[in-house]
Amino acid sequence: MIRFTTAGESHGKGLVAILEGIPAGLPLVVDDVNHDLRRRMQGYGRGARMKIEADAVEFISGVRAGETLGSPIALHIANKDWDNWVDVMASEPDTDPDARRRRRLVRPRPGHADLVGVLKYDRADARDILERASARETAARVACGAVCRKLLSHFDVEIGSHVVALGSVRANVPDPLPTPLNDAADRSPTRCLDQQATEAMIREIDAAKKDGDTLGGIVEVIARGVVVGLGSHVSWDRKLDGRLAAALMSIPAAKGVEIGLGFEVARRRGSEAHDEIGWDGPASSGGVLRSSNRAGGVEGGITTGQPLVMRVAKKPISTLMRPLDTINIETGETAKAQSERSDVTAVPAIGVIAEAMVAIVLADAMLEKFGGDTLDDLRQAYDAYLRRLKRRWDELRGVGGAGGAE
Repeated sequence: MIRFTTAGESHGKGLVAILEGIPAGLPLVVDDVNHDLRRRMQGYGRGARMKIEADAVEFISGVRAGETLGSPIALHIANKDWDNWVDVMASEPDTDPDARRRRRLVRPRPGHADLVGVLKYDRADARDILERASARETAARVACGAVCRKLLSHFDVEIGSHVVALGSVRANVPDPLPTPLNDAADRSPTRCLDQQATEAMIREIDAAKKDGDTLGGIVEVIARGVVVGLGSHVSWDRKLDGRLAAALMSIPAAKGVEIGLGFEVARRRGSEAHDEIGWDGPASSGGVLRSSNRAGGVEGGITTGQPLVMRVAKKPISTLMRPLDTINIETGETAKAQSERSDVTAVPAIGVIAEAMVAIVLADAMLEKFGGDTLDDLRQAYDAYLRRLKRRWDELRGVGGAGGAE
């Protein structure tokens, strides 16, 4: 099915991703990917790095004449800042064995992978850890997700996100949400749909920057048009909600994931927790209609045909301009943590990254269910499935009426 892996360091030559499982015949050009790469770099509170880089993808393999070939797709995103880091990040050994490269990090930052990585991999310089642990890696994920999003768009799946909280500010989320969601969210500097909340978020970001501090927040990801029946109840690792949660929790700095009502469902009675079922729903939900979507589009690890609704909580960035206490792993002394160039907040960007991870999981689930080496094969199997769902209810309702026989 769909598999991907990434390689590269934050200040290395670039990022590389290999994406496997995309069927042949999918129309694909670099602009399909670059659009999301640009969206990932936006957002109020981002740091100077976003002014240096201008992320753009290069297809190394797997695409020819504007179509996928069915073979692994190799993608490359160059780091423009590499020229300033050659002597720091070069792979060649130093000519002087006693030499110490610039920008050594020996005062690990609380909340980052610095210290635990140094201990696990027995390194003397935490830069060996932080360069890979950096959220810069997510640019490669977004590139893979953009390809999967293009595949899903052929089945009318729309994936969008918006910020529902940033720091102490909570947004009033409109109901219903706008369509397409990203067209509205991307117009906001914080990707928030509430103008008053946006203004309050900007003020809080400015205040945190002045204090040398950082901010976290919560984003909501919505996938509309997802067909009923993806995932499975039969084994723990096939449950789609589990797969989505794992993918979203793998995003750097993610500390919590909710689907549907999430933790709120634990405070409700059953009569206020579940989605009643009726007739005359869309084809993608099997012809049935839900009165609500408290489940967030998943029951028993299987999609219901309702929109998938997920939220991701992101902790504040661990690089502070007013550093926290730490230890010096070189001298053994107590110290203040080192500061790297950083954002005040990357909450607006995490929505774009979360969209990518959701797209990868859903594309994998689509191919798991419908198979096919080509886009046409996938389309035929998908259409046959919808016909089968329709025939089931047409036959039932023709015999027993709208609700079936008693």
